[in-house]
Amino acid sequence: MIQIVHNPRCGKSRSCVALVANAKIPFEEIQYLKNNFTFEELSRIIAKLAIKPMDLVRQKEKIWIANFKNKSLSDKEIINAMVANPILIERPIVIDNDKAILGRDLEQVAAFIA
Repeated sequence: MIQIVHNPRCGKSRSCVALVANAKIPFEEIQYLKNNFTFEELSRIIAKLAIKPMDLVRQKEKIWIANFKNKSLSDKEIINAMVANPILIERPIVIDNDKAILGRDLEQVAAFIA
């Protein structure tokens, strides 16, 4: 079953959920701000995305700018920052078994779920 990691207050997240729902594909919503990821869970998602942890960080968030910007952080430290501050995680993320994509581009999401 497809999983969508999202924030219901985010327009891109809501659009992604609507696209998958309209396609009549069963999915599970994961509201990551309510149910925080563990280090291991977030590491698995990053591996499925096939990106570096930094590529999943919302670098314009106030928390990032105030606490982490311009610091030399290891991948582990970046993941720990996102675990401690889930608002830093880019969204939405669409997961299908062992692969995942960032769902900001709805055309890519449509191709991914097809």
